Amino acid sequence: MAFSLALGRYPLTLSDISEFVQASLGLRELAPERYALLHNIIVDIRLPRVLAAALIGAALAISGTAFQAIFRNPLVSPGILGVLGGAGFGAAIGLLISGHWIVVQLLAFAMALLAVALGILIANLFGPGTMVTLILGGIISGALFTALLSIVKYTADPYNQLPAIVYWLMGSLQSIEMKHISVVTVPILAGIVGLTLCGRVLDALSMGDDEARTLGVPVKAVRYGVIIAATLISALSVSIAGIIGWIGLMIPNFARLLFGPSNARLLPLSALLGALFLLCADCLARGITTAEIPIGIVTELLGIPAFILVLGRTRRAWL
Repeated sequence: MAFSLALGRYPLTLSDISEFVQASLGLRELAPERYALLHNIIVDIRLPRVLAAALIGAALAISGTAFQAIFRNPLVSPGILGVLGGAGFGAAIGLLISGHWIVVQLLAFAMALLAVALGILIANLFGPGTMVTLILGGIISGALFTALLSIVKYTADPYNQLPAIVYWLMGSLQSIEMKHISVVTVPILAGIVGLTLCGRVLDALSMGDDEARTLGVPVKAVRYGVIIAATLISALSVSIAGIIGWIGLMIPNFARLLFGPSNARLLPLSALLGALFLLCADCLARGITTAEIPIGIVTELLGIPAFILVLGRTRRAWL
């Protein structure tokens, strides 16, 4: 995180950050002009996006791990139940009718939840939902909201609204401020802690529903509870930063390769790896060129080759 704070157009060193921290704690003196400059760069500009990168990376990675454990499939990601399609449609509506960040984020979050609820409703339409019908319901819901998003893009003003929608869909941490972080930190951390505590139960579920029931696990309640928690934190992440792909798919497989299949260990370590990965991706997005690259593009460029390498090694563990 200290390296991420130092990286940017205005050159800072780790020593500058250490001086600022010591001055903030009253351990040393800094000239008022120098302190004000460092405060503006570190606290007002860079700290919100660094915190957001760590928080969003952890949330997307642990939700991907939870979804893969619930569906017992290493190719499942947070978007499997229509979260990304719903959030994209909600944000596009917000940009079309208002453009204010509160409206955009609230609609993105609300539509992401609505998409998941619709997917679950479709899965249970003709009887009790199974894992296969849940996935199919999510695919149908995601396709519906993606089609609705296309309609919104078609009707948007091509000079102002359409570029804003396309840029939001690429994912970005550029406009995140501390007020955004303060709103989502508590619920996301609560979701991460809750999913981490479900590790042993998910290990029991990985043996099969009947075996889990014999161990006293309420299978249906656990399944829907984990889906709701993972959906909430991934929807909150998407609502403040746009669509950042591949983390929820790649990081769980990479963590499984390093630390084994036990969900009790895998969930917290996936969150840690996801935070580190998105921090590194944000550094690249800010440092590769003079113009910042949307972070969603960077995660896709990094994620595709990394996932191909990881997939071959992890495949045996899931067969």
